[in-house]
Amino acid sequence: MQRSRGANRSPKLQETDLQDTSVLKGRHPVATALTEGRPINKVLIAEGAELQHIVARAKERGVLVQFVPRSRLDTIAGDHHQGVVAYVAPYAYVDLDDVIGRETGHAPLVVVVDGVTDPHNLGAIIRTAEAAGAQGVVIGKHRASPLTEIVAKASAGALEYLPVARVSNITQALVTMKEAGYWVVGTDVGAPQTLTGVDYTGPTVLVIGSEGQGVHRLVREHCDFLVSIPILGRVQSLNASVAAGVMLYEVVRQRT
Repeated sequence: MQRSRGANRSPKLQETDLQDTSVLKGRHPVATALTEGRPINKVLIAEGAELQHIVARAKERGVLVQFVPRSRLDTIAGDHHQGVVAYVAPYAYVDLDDVIGRETGHAPLVVVVDGVTDPHNLGAIIRTAEAAGAQGVVIGKHRASPLTEIVAKASAGALEYLPVARVSNITQALVTMKEAGYWVVGTDVGAPQTLTGVDYTGPTVLVIGSEGQGVHRLVREHCDFLVSIPILGRVQSLNASVAAGVMLYEVVRQRT
């Protein structure tokens, strides 16, 4: 595998959706947070509330807006929310370009997590990816776990060291990484080629799918290689984080 690698880029934080760990309530606090670029996961607005300026700012930022019964806001934030609350969190994502260009002192390695909704699994994958020398993890915005306190705890501190990019379209992210010189290897329980049959010594992207659906069809179609992990027992698949560990340490084995 000899694709040329793209140029390095300096890191910068991305305005993005983050973990639901604390709540801002009230029109001015939420509007100010949106204006100042504070990391926000989503905004909840009471049905019928006239808050177009907040909706517009949220859409400009790409922040999810949901219209809910006022009683739900009462439950979340008491009776002083003025028709709006926002979930915010401290865990910032980075741009995909920052993951692509990050230097670790090891051969380039990125882990893409496709459709894993269990935060414990995501945290365990991040932990193993960091231990295996990966330069970053990429997750999707839709039908997938975001970075949460549970993810952080399951990562056993790895989230403090390993950058995570959150993208709207995983297939487009794979195209971008391939253009930067990476080869993409996806896991597929039905693939005839096993994980040991691929050369991981060059710039590599490992794609780990969910336990239920595996890697999504369009994502599979953008992989250069599809590989399976041999299973000798009666279970049909491995836990996503276990599969990631097996794949990552085959990469380590080949590189050391």
